[in-house]
Amino acid sequence: MQKMGTRSIALMLVVLLAATSCSKNKRPTSLKPGKTSSKTGLAYNGKDGFEVKQYKALPAGPDLVYVEGGRFTMGSLEEEVMSRRDNPKRTISIQSFYMDQTEVANVHYLEYLNAVQRDSSEEFYAKALPDTNVWYNELSFNDSYVTMYLRHPGFRLYPVVGVSWVQANDYCAWRTAAVSLANNSAGAAAAGGKKKKGLSFGKKKKAAAADAAVAEAAGPAPQLRIESGYVMPPYRLPTEAEFEYAAMAMIGTQYSDENQANSRIYPWDGSTMRQPRGKKQGTMLANFKRGSGDYAGIAGKSNDGAIITQEIRSYPANDNGLYDMAGNVSEWVYDVYRPLSNSDVNDLNSFRRNGYQDEAKNYDSKNSNSLVDDELRVFKGGSWADVAYWLSPGTRRYMAQDSATAMVGFRCAMIATGSHKE
Repeated sequence: MQKMGTRSIALMLVVLLAATSCSKNKRPTSLKPGKTSSKTGLAYNGKDGFEVKQYKALPAGPDLVYVEGGRFTMGSLEEEVMSRRDNPKRTISIQSFYMDQTEVANVHYLEYLNAVQRDSSEEFYAKALPDTNVWYNELSFNDSYVTMYLRHPGFRLYPVVGVSWVQANDYCAWRTAAVSLANNSAGAAAAGGKKKKGLSFGKKKKAAAADAAVAEAAGPAPQLRIESGYVMPPYRLPTEAEFEYAAMAMIGTQYSDENQANSRIYPWDGSTMRQPRGKKQGTMLANFKRGSGDYAGIAGKSNDGAIITQEIRSYPANDNGLYDMAGNVSEWVYDVYRPLSNSDVNDLNSFRRNGYQDEAKNYDSKNSNSLVDDELRVFKGGSWADVAYWLSPGTRRYMAQDSATAMVGFRCAMIATGSHKE
């Protein structure tokens, strides 16, 4: 009897260990939450209508690069030549996010204009048009750029310019809707039990177009809920902190531990503007103005290849895999400009929004006694017409949100939802 009791206890222990091992191996995750609640034991997707379905994460939007979050020293590492003292150094942390690999190019913006012309009013289309007159100068012959730069095929992959902060935000909203079309199609199919395995993003787009044609004839389809997992986060401009963090790319300085002997002046190692070694030693790392009247250097191999802008991806990417985070064109960021932003904002996901804490109505901007204005926005990164000083990620400038120049473009960003696996 005692032997039988011992055997029974041993058997029960084996079963319990197996169950424990099994539960450890099948622990719930955000993507695979399991069939029952780990807290109540109640079944998901039952008669009570509470849905917690498994799903396969959709790919991030096209051209987006995952930027792993972390802490870094934000602020200017260069001498304050403008004497503004508006970017003191301090340590902050940034959550992981996605950012466009390149600046938005002319062909991408023309795609947007085509959609706007078809689906929106003439008034909105006129507001969406870039200001091509930003190229015009009474004392320069830039007239050809006024008519050719935006629309000529030879400039298709050059960064779009003449776009205001407001227009850049409108583009982000349209891109969210355009890319969501493919995701909503895939999500609706998944919700209906139809699986489309192995579809690339481009194929999903074609499938979505076909589904949209059918849906148009059948009437409006119900909107997918956020809980479905198939609602894409909105595209937006990167925050100033995100842009600076992504440009600095300090992940490239991490070796065996968290110690960092030096920060970076530019989005690459060292203080030089040229490739320090290798087959391309001596070639330029960015498109910028070297000095008064010198936009490219002497013709030949040491020339930076661009008098004005240059095609996206013409210069090496930084350690985050992002192109032209310094030079080519400066880029709009989301933040409103405040001289003391870096002293006021939170040290986690720093961001300065308008209409908060120091509203513009409280300041004497009419008599030019204050720079505080809810319509001033930050731009960063330096351009083809800037000297190297402005290529340092910590430098910052500002401009009215409805203004545009031939030196400022933009790229989009997006939050990262959940965990990320390569």
